[in-house]
Amino acid sequence: MASAQEPISRFIRAADGLRLHALDYAAPAGGERLLPIVCLPGLARSADDFDRVARALQADGRRILALDYRGRGQSDWDPDWRRYDFDVEQGDIAAQLADAGVAHAVFVGTSRGGLHTMRIAARRPGVVFGAVLNDIGPKIEHAGLLRIKRYVGKLPPIPSMREAIALMRMTAGVDFSSVSAQEWDAYARLTFVEKDGKVLLRYDPELSHALDSIKPDVAPEEHWDDFAALSVVPILAIRGANSDILSPEVFDEMARRAPRLEQVLVEGQGHAPLLLDQPTISRIADFVRKCP
Repeated sequence: MASAQEPISRFIRAADGLRLHALDYAAPAGGERLLPIVCLPGLARSADDFDRVARALQADGRRILALDYRGRGQSDWDPDWRRYDFDVEQGDIAAQLADAGVAHAVFVGTSRGGLHTMRIAARRPGVVFGAVLNDIGPKIEHAGLLRIKRYVGKLPPIPSMREAIALMRMTAGVDFSSVSAQEWDAYARLTFVEKDGKVLLRYDPELSHALDSIKPDVAPEEHWDDFAALSVVPILAIRGANSDILSPEVFDEMARRAPRLEQVLVEGQGHAPLLLDQPTISRIADFVRKCP
């Protein structure tokens, strides 16, 4: 297989004019006939989260398209936070796939990206040929959502990236006990950016409004119908052993309802596994090789 190429940035305009970004990892020569991979990040995450996974899959001959939703990564922030919702993002995803010429793919979705994958399977049959769901299921644990709501869009003053790394380890180190110092460094740099002497979030803080409906006395919606549409294709379901978003009971119920589903438990990580460690990346690559 030819040597891998560095990813290029693709920019398009959404239907409402907002500029959207994606990273496009071209397939090495000879790999164009293989199904491409589409990577969809979590709520406040970006396309860069998938770089290590993408390079491993690219080395296998695949093309990978990793998307930045509006308000995240290199996509423009939306002046109207009400458009940070599933339906608008689904339209953006469809436009980005069409621009990249991707009609069918294997999808890798972390958290919110996994919910998008289920929705695509239900609303656009024939697009999803396989799916990796990273720590997400059709039923989301309420306590986990409330925890996420407490920190999304909220950042205390941080003077340097070094302090940002220390903050992440202090707040999440118990649930992510298996993460190495190098991986904490890498993950912090995927979460924050240093600009003009400040450490800033890599997403629009107004994104916090996407969680306005999450309240202690209101149970979140379930998505079993969307999951049923996805269950006809091969699925690799990943769960962080310390996750408070995907429970062991839902994880097992997914396997019961989807006979072609394979399970992976990532020890020493919570929500969501970082996809930086080689064993998890290798497991994803093995699964993708078996997809049509």
